[in-house]
Amino acid sequence: MTTEEHRHRAAYFYAAIAVVCWSTAASAFKLSLRHLDVLGLLLVASLTSTLALLTYLLATGNMRLLSGLTRRDYYVSAGLGFLNPFLYYVVLFEAYSLLLAQEAQPLNFVWPLTLVLLSIPLLGQRIKLASLFAIVISFSGVIVIGTRGDVLGFRFSNPLGVVLALSTTIVWSLYWIFNTRDKQEETVRLFVNFAFASVFIFLVWLCFGDVAVPSFRGVIGGIYIGLFEMGLAFLAWLKALRSAKTTAHVVSLIYLVPFLSLVLIALVLNETILPSTLVGLPLIIAGIFLQKRWAGA
Repeated sequence: MTTEEHRHRAAYFYAAIAVVCWSTAASAFKLSLRHLDVLGLLLVASLTSTLALLTYLLATGNMRLLSGLTRRDYYVSAGLGFLNPFLYYVVLFEAYSLLLAQEAQPLNFVWPLTLVLLSIPLLGQRIKLASLFAIVISFSGVIVIGTRGDVLGFRFSNPLGVVLALSTTIVWSLYWIFNTRDKQEETVRLFVNFAFASVFIFLVWLCFGDVAVPSFRGVIGGIYIGLFEMGLAFLAWLKALRSAKTTAHVVSLIYLVPFLSLVLIALVLNETILPSTLVGLPLIIAGIFLQKRWAGA
């Protein structure tokens, strides 16, 4: 086996790890929120992820790269850390506390389309008419899921939860748009972002959170989320993108996440999968797939 073939196989291996980790996230969120409030859960998860990234930097010898960061780099990382994981996960966890997992997860998954829309005013990119049609297809799926099939009545099952879930896509897209301007090494950037976010979360938790001895199950859930949904998944995905011949080889695996997640939601959370979810989710995925395909045509 050539070196290139080995790297290509490694890319799929790392991508599979990320996909499996992200597929468990929705179930982990719902289970953990039964035992900890939003801020408490996020604090445990963010601290865990920060420690995991610190351990990775120490193990790989990349801690020395921190000495090369300028004051401006730290300001940028503080801003990015405010967006993600602080603001993004506060809004996301709140959405999960209001919606069924099978609703929150697909609504959160439309972020690639939000990224396209925000790239028009922020990056000056143009969008094809076919791509707009694909976006309409996906957002029709959002309406089906958000209204639980009552499309004509246009009555959302939980309007605030739907708005929060869709708002996460804006925060996530802004994070990645601004991230393209940050020239730090990826793992160093993630570590500094999470370190700043942990400080933000701790201060907000002291002011507004349930400052009490946390539930053991909630802490375990937060550690799991911090290790697997945040830390390990991010690192595995970065390695997959670096090892792949082209990003297209591994990015397509992301489409497996909502479907695997739906299976786990049914098995772990015992949620009865609604017909609206079974209709809306394929519409969302189809729109994202078509947008990517037509955008590159």
